[in-house]
Amino acid sequence: MSLFNIGVRALQTNQVVLQTTGHNIANVNTPGYSRQTVALQNLPGQFTGSGFIGQGVEVQAIVRNQSDMLTRQATAAAAVSAADSARAQSLQRLQDVFSGGDSGLGAAINDMMNALADVASAPTDLTARTVVLTRMDETAARMRSASDQLDQIAAGVRSDLDTGVKAVNDLASQIARLNEQIVRAQGSGKAPNDLLDQRDQAIRNLNQYVQTTQVPADDGSLGVFVGNQPLVLGNTAATLSVDNAPDFSGSGQLKLFFTPPGGTPQAIDEQVIGGGSLAGQLKFYNGDLEEGSNLLGRMALSLTQTLNAQNRLGLTLDSKTGGDLFQPIALKDAIAGAGNPSGAGIGLAVADPAKLKASAYTVTFTAAAVGTVVRQSDGVALSFDGTTGNTLQDILRGEGLTTTVTGTPQAGDRFLIQPLREAAGKMQALVHTPSQLAAANPVNAAMGTGNTGSLQLASLQALSNPPGASVPFTLTFTGPNTYTRSDDPAVPPALPTTYSYVSGQAITYDSATPPTGWSLTLSGTPKQGDTVTVGDALAAGDYFQRDAGNAKAMLALRDAPMFDGAPLSDGFASAMAQVGTRTQSAQFAAQMSGTIAANLESDRTAISGVNLDEEAAKLIQYQQAYQASAKMIQVAQTVFDSLLQTMG
Repeated sequence: MSLFNIGVRALQTNQVVLQTTGHNIANVNTPGYSRQTVALQNLPGQFTGSGFIGQGVEVQAIVRNQSDMLTRQATAAAAVSAADSARAQSLQRLQDVFSGGDSGLGAAINDMMNALADVASAPTDLTARTVVLTRMDETAARMRSASDQLDQIAAGVRSDLDTGVKAVNDLASQIARLNEQIVRAQGSGKAPNDLLDQRDQAIRNLNQYVQTTQVPADDGSLGVFVGNQPLVLGNTAATLSVDNAPDFSGSGQLKLFFTPPGGTPQAIDEQVIGGGSLAGQLKFYNGDLEEGSNLLGRMALSLTQTLNAQNRLGLTLDSKTGGDLFQPIALKDAIAGAGNPSGAGIGLAVADPAKLKASAYTVTFTAAAVGTVVRQSDGVALSFDGTTGNTLQDILRGEGLTTTVTGTPQAGDRFLIQPLREAAGKMQALVHTPSQLAAANPVNAAMGTGNTGSLQLASLQALSNPPGASVPFTLTFTGPNTYTRSDDPAVPPALPTTYSYVSGQAITYDSATPPTGWSLTLSGTPKQGDTVTVGDALAAGDYFQRDAGNAKAMLALRDAPMFDGAPLSDGFASAMAQVGTRTQSAQFAAQMSGTIAANLESDRTAISGVNLDEEAAKLIQYQQAYQASAKMIQVAQTVFDSLLQTMG
């Protein structure tokens, strides 16, 4: 009977081994499946007078082949890769908005500025004026179109975030259910391998959306945490959601929120989320997309402010003071932080377009006039203490902004300044009549008829319109390097005040009250007695219609430093470079993290994956063992039959 029992045990054991091998082969393509092997052990021998006689084999356990360390590493690396990939894909869409070529925004801006050259050459040519106004309208339209594209990208990312958190919540519920099943199954004392595989795969899928850490419990369940928040504990799952940031209502920033069962939503710091597509998309939405909006907004504001200001310094064909070429863009007031102790507010306007930074700002008060301004684009902190030259207004004036504080701020007050975010979508051309383009200067300059030197007019630019008390105005040269001014007459017996003259250096008349003046640049060498008179252009008949001084000044803006020192004509190229650099960096990071994730996943599957060739070889081996076990039973049966016949 012992031989018969050994054969039966061997047959049953090899059947289990064959069944497990078949299970491996059947799940070769099942995501997350870990190869299983059967651990065998021999039964204790039975003691006889001749020694211990073996009693065969039995199944000790069905082992799940996997490495906890490699599984955790591969899961974490996949989360980082998913974040980098999601951000890189979104940045590629942003880069498409900042594309070059004839249809790009940069071409429209350059065409608009270059068209002013024809007006400067022929100020009475209505066709040339019409081309300029058409180019301005086209530039404004492309600016609005680019802003709309950014809005569409934002809407797409927001939709992806909503889809992602729904998937996270479904996976969290699935993990909680698997935890419950695993706890029940482990009551038998054996590991439920297939349930453990399903849970690990669900965690890997979860980390594609948001990076998690896992903490095993004594009962076999697994706690899953996002940052320091428990997403899954035992058989209970919390939920995630995406909503507007609570700190500054209306800022357009998004946050990931954690809601425990029966609790209230709590914002999760973006920095602790780590990896996952949600982290990458939030980083893009709150950072990269914000920068793109600021770059566009700065161009729109600078073009609007600069060209409007210059056109107001000129005269139209019908002798009127020039008006705004584009609809003035009003800046949105600073957003007060939630729970600010005071009711203070901060109003904003553009002080100097050339100083604008493509950034938002956070203002924090530690006292009524003391605090810090943080430039969000680079993290630079600028402190103010309320002393002369170091007030909040002084700090923001250095950033190109005029600030009006209403009420009295208190310690703890916080404000978010987003001066550029929506500016591009508001750019609108106003002037559509060619005669309203103010190409002429309101002032003119005439050389004295008796001049004997080589003095020539290089440029004349109005600083105000109308010129007011700044004209008529005469410069009388007392030598090659000195002159006197008609607004500074000598009072006998005093001598006239003498000023220095340098060829090519601007001579400026600027009266603060009222703000009137002009800037005159001369070249050549004067002789004693030479004069230059600056007068009112309208006093010279219809001369102003043929003058193109203001058109030349507008054309000169093309090369004026505007965007972080770059000329206005290169502003879009600079924005393209910034977005392109971000995109390339993100793509490199995605490639790098993707390679690391793939290598770690390969290491994990080297242990856990199913090799069909290896399983086929084992199948033959275990089949032969099964057949041998059956033969053993047959032999035992024959021996037993012979014994019965002999005894009979």
